[in-house]
Amino acid sequence: MPARSSTAGVEDAECTILHVDMDAFYVSVELLTRPELRGRPVIAGSPSGRSVVLSASYEARRFGVRSAMPMSTALRLCPQAVIVEPHHSKYAEVSRAVMEIFGRVTPVVEPLSVDEAFLDVRGSLRRLGSPRAIGEQIRSTIHRELGITASVGIASTKFVAKIASTRAKPDGLLLIPADRTVEYLHTLPVSALWGVGSKTQDILARLGIRTVEDVARTPVSVLQRVLGATGTHVHRLAWGEDPRPVTVTRQEKSIGAEETFAADVADDDVLFAELLRLSHRTAARLRSAALRAGGVSLKLRYADFSTITRSRRLAEPVDSAHALYGAVRQLLEALGDRPMSVRLIGIRAERLESADGVQQLTIDRQDDNWRLAEAALDRVNGKFGASMLRPARLLRRPPEAGGSGSSIPSPDR
Repeated sequence: MPARSSTAGVEDAECTILHVDMDAFYVSVELLTRPELRGRPVIAGSPSGRSVVLSASYEARRFGVRSAMPMSTALRLCPQAVIVEPHHSKYAEVSRAVMEIFGRVTPVVEPLSVDEAFLDVRGSLRRLGSPRAIGEQIRSTIHRELGITASVGIASTKFVAKIASTRAKPDGLLLIPADRTVEYLHTLPVSALWGVGSKTQDILARLGIRTVEDVARTPVSVLQRVLGATGTHVHRLAWGEDPRPVTVTRQEKSIGAEETFAADVADDDVLFAELLRLSHRTAARLRSAALRAGGVSLKLRYADFSTITRSRRLAEPVDSAHALYGAVRQLLEALGDRPMSVRLIGIRAERLESADGVQQLTIDRQDDNWRLAEAALDRVNGKFGASMLRPARLLRRPPEAGGSGSSIPSPDR
């Protein structure tokens, strides 16, 4: 097994938080039964219609191929890539095995998705050795037992551990000692900060802020003026401040809603309207549970009872119907021409995480306005009954959409 590990300094027993992330997980699982494709650019995803990339091998990534990219774009960038159909049952099986390996190391495991998790190994040091030794043991065990590779980041905080695992990819380990955390962070571009996307980068660049150190040296008042409340959060991250513990959660893995139509539906407008309604129902459940979704999936059941699902990871965790609907609508559009009418449609919010005490990092005023509006809907509907207020598009429900799900009454004329 290739072993590539490094530290940013001497071993540090204070660094008891590990972020373990599988390398190109979906493709890696597919290669277990297709070893002849190793070393070649491989893309997991459907080659038909306007589908998106589920995962890409590192050979394909060198051509610019990325997850969630339209397949047409990926094939334009890397026409020699081999496309493999995804097998979600296999991914779930390997994921369970990965999590079982984590459980042997420590009971304090916080899964983030099927292929990554935070581990707090504070209670395992006496039994298993230093944090670095534990990280190497995890990597070795995963490769030996499952035949895939993982990258490990080790630090004193979750935020820095996740940065470290990203910088260690593929198939590596990086430890950032506690007393050198700030020094290391200040060598990174501003995009390394959690939640700083392209829009935020553009705004900061206009102020001459391009690195994490630039953010740290900028007065909080200046950051607040251009980023709002997010400015304070970004400034704290730039100094390595992240008090969040690794939390063992027993929360739902996903939250969703679906509708079975009274008559099969072929009209896109009807399907889009129903997705909007289901997005609002799902988002309201997220907010009531103080959760946010890092991914979304679409479910379709056709007239012949065949069922398909499509999913994508979101750029940042969300709890608004506006964001969920935008993502799931793209999934529906990406299917292209459907083979037959639709009997059932559903949406699921996935990759759930707690929203308590976490500032959602966005500087898009429109996003803020949608969240405020939906929060107001929650308060009104909570006081006067569900669906007293809803988007204008849903005031008159299409006649085709009256099935087993919760119905929305038409307004009195």
